[in-house]
Amino acid sequence: MRSLAFGSSGPAVELLQLALQRAGFGPLEIDGVFGAATRGAVSRFQAVNRLAVDGIVGPATHRALLPWYTGYVNVRVRRGDSIWALARLYGSSTEAILLANPGVQPENLQIGASLIVPLPFPVVPAELTWSSALVGYCVQGLSARYPFLLSGTAGKSVLGKPLWTLRLGQGGNRVLYHAEHHANEWITTPVLLRFAEELAAAAAAGEELDGFPAGELLDYATICLVPAVNPDGMDLVTGELRSGEAWRAARAIAERYPRFPFPDGWKANIRGVDLNLQYPAEWEQARAYKYALGITSPAPADFVGQAPLTEPEARAMAELTERFDPALTLSYHSQGEVIYWQFRDYAPENARQIGELFARLSGYALAGAPDAPSSAGYKDWVLQDFRRPGYTVEVGLGVNPLPARDFPAIYQRNRPLLTYAALVT
Repeated sequence: MRSLAFGSSGPAVELLQLALQRAGFGPLEIDGVFGAATRGAVSRFQAVNRLAVDGIVGPATHRALLPWYTGYVNVRVRRGDSIWALARLYGSSTEAILLANPGVQPENLQIGASLIVPLPFPVVPAELTWSSALVGYCVQGLSARYPFLLSGTAGKSVLGKPLWTLRLGQGGNRVLYHAEHHANEWITTPVLLRFAEELAAAAAAGEELDGFPAGELLDYATICLVPAVNPDGMDLVTGELRSGEAWRAARAIAERYPRFPFPDGWKANIRGVDLNLQYPAEWEQARAYKYALGITSPAPADFVGQAPLTEPEARAMAELTERFDPALTLSYHSQGEVIYWQFRDYAPENARQIGELFARLSGYALAGAPDAPSSAGYKDWVLQDFRRPGYTVEVGLGVNPLPARDFPAIYQRNRPLLTYAALVT
């Protein structure tokens, strides 16, 4: 993460303020503005952790804050330590420590061994502005707490940021959920990350999720999640990327298309290509339609690119889909509270019936296709090439980017859909 000091602002400051709260150096208003209260909390944290007390969050302070970014601490076992004592010291539980450290024998701790100790708060925050760094911290924290939750990458973005994946379960019913093809729809990212956390926690505890035993779900299905397809665009929209060559190039693109506010109206990847118009499903028709609207070059939204799958993010999603071979896909977007289930006549026979179930679970409307001509989207490609159910789920109402305060309500409406999507095919 970038260095932070008095006057800094943005998602990194929100995460810093949350981490300081988690570490017991609050209370702080989590407003993304590094003011006097935040500087004071940073200085107190530095003093307690024997760091240079300058009120500036550089590499050393970020390293010291890492447990409160990720939700766990690495502990080196010392003489006299016990699982119970470590749980008490860090506010954790013996069950959480044993889950995070498979194979450890509580009665025979080895001096010098490294233990993961989960901290007493959820990894995935509820109401925060997101950045690609926060996605990475959540992936790291979830895979540390729940070793049966496998993390990986589908590829990299234009700027080299990982397209993180999470995989849960080992059943034959393979489903693929992904979010944030569009940069200013970043509120969909925590929907998938929070679902991963709650499903993993329920499975570990032998509990149900939305009325179904979580452990049985993971025996029946394998769920692959891609929480942020467009990390560069996310950082641009939320303000984590606000200088440098990539930012200047994006600003120049936006100046050619003033109809799109900058950066809030940015949907594309950092090169100005709309990733959900990159798939080989009547791509030429999408190009003709967007060109007729005047979108003929890189733009904040709606530019289809020079050909299908030219962009590394779309190419990575296509390759992951081909490798994983899902029986059903969910594509998360953020406008309209509607579920789209159709592309031309490619949808399989049970696609509408499944879509009706999803509509009942979420309270969203079910629609065949958007009013405007639609093609070249991820869902369209899945329906056309795989002939399997694929859905675009549009969460929330308002103007993108939706505010972080909308997240709790959005998540509660979508968790049952996410649960049962792994069971219905």
